[in-house]
Amino acid sequence: MDIFRLYTKSIGMLLKSHLQYTSSFIMQTLAQLVMEGGEMMVVILIVDRFENLKGWTGGNLYFFFGMMSVSFYLTELFGRGITGDFPMMVRTGRLDTFLVRPRGVLTQVLCGGTDPRRITCIAVGTAALVMGSRLSGMSWNLLKVLALVESIAMSMLLILGLFMIEAIFSIFSVKSVELVNAITYGGRSACQYPIDIYPLPLRALFTVIAPFALTLHVPAAWIMDKPLYGWPTWTAFVTPLSGAVVFIIMTALFHLAMRHYRSTGS
Repeated sequence: MDIFRLYTKSIGMLLKSHLQYTSSFIMQTLAQLVMEGGEMMVVILIVDRFENLKGWTGGNLYFFFGMMSVSFYLTELFGRGITGDFPMMVRTGRLDTFLVRPRGVLTQVLCGGTDPRRITCIAVGTAALVMGSRLSGMSWNLLKVLALVESIAMSMLLILGLFMIEAIFSIFSVKSVELVNAITYGGRSACQYPIDIYPLPLRALFTVIAPFALTLHVPAAWIMDKPLYGWPTWTAFVTPLSGAVVFIIMTALFHLAMRHYRSTGS
């Protein structure tokens, strides 16, 4: 609880600092809105061109897009320290200052960054969720709401875990490794659509290595009453836990990598 209070206080201070430059914040936020709106426009064009995509209707595609957008950008909003700032901390030597403080390095890193510009991206994702729900004629109940909340929460942990891979590599290589972006940002772009439309190698990648299919697609398909691969109901609540498993493993590897950290100086 003490760590949670520290985190909320730090994020509150960072948000306040971003809002000190109102004009800059508004312009950058609008730029994010245009970028994410462009992503959604692609989905709209696909829906307009095809009646369905391997059995998935337009409403289904909006729902998948919305779940991925909300999950990914909530992670960037609250976990910017690890998702974008860590390699720069290593290069500039700023990470050294974290080593002499009485808090864990990972806690300080997560408390050290936020990106409130992502609010508009989350708004676009939320709008896509609402559109997808209505166009799909979904009937909501408590279990489906719980499945949605669990899916988004576990997807956030998965995304944080995947970004930790870049952090771990940067400890040894100093610079970030672009190959990792193929899994993180590439995974976001690919998994905005149903996983079963892709060939087997991609399905395996996003089911075993970066299990977006388990944290997001399985519960989303069940919520829409179209169980992925015909899997039973309980999988919609169990498979998302793979996100927590990835996060725990990457956290352990991150702490192990920090034992081999060598300062880059300043």
